[in-house]
Amino acid sequence: QVRLVESGGGSVQPGGSLRLSCVASEYTYRTACMGWFRQAPGKEREAVAVIDRDGRASYADSVKDRFTISKGNAETPLSLDMNNLKTDDTAMYYCAAGGPVLGGGCTTNQRGFNYWGQGTQVTVSS
Repeated sequence: QVRLVESGGGSVQPGGSLRLSCVASEYTYRTACMGWFRQAPGKEREAVAVIDRDGRASYADSVKDRFTISKGNAETPLSLDMNNLKTDDTAMYYCAAGGPVLGGGCTTNQRGFNYWGQGTQVTVSS
């Protein structure tokens, strides 16, 4: 069983920055794809950013040019640098991991991720 532990959430004002980190218990085929998802109250969980083992990343349109995902390995945890935060970014953020899809690459569909962390809260308010 892969374990994922997130850290780094908190409260910031609009325009502020936060870094989320996620440590995985292993970095193998089962964690070839890693990503961040978020769920705001009353809304469905959505993909924020996904990255494969080669560093290729995909971002939700709402966070492009503001968020940067960096892949994790045995020495460095998966991270999500969030800049110019907006009130709409308020949500519980989850780290997720899974294997590659058929043909290689990573999906942004949460069904493709088998392992999930407990989540870390990000609140953006003035």
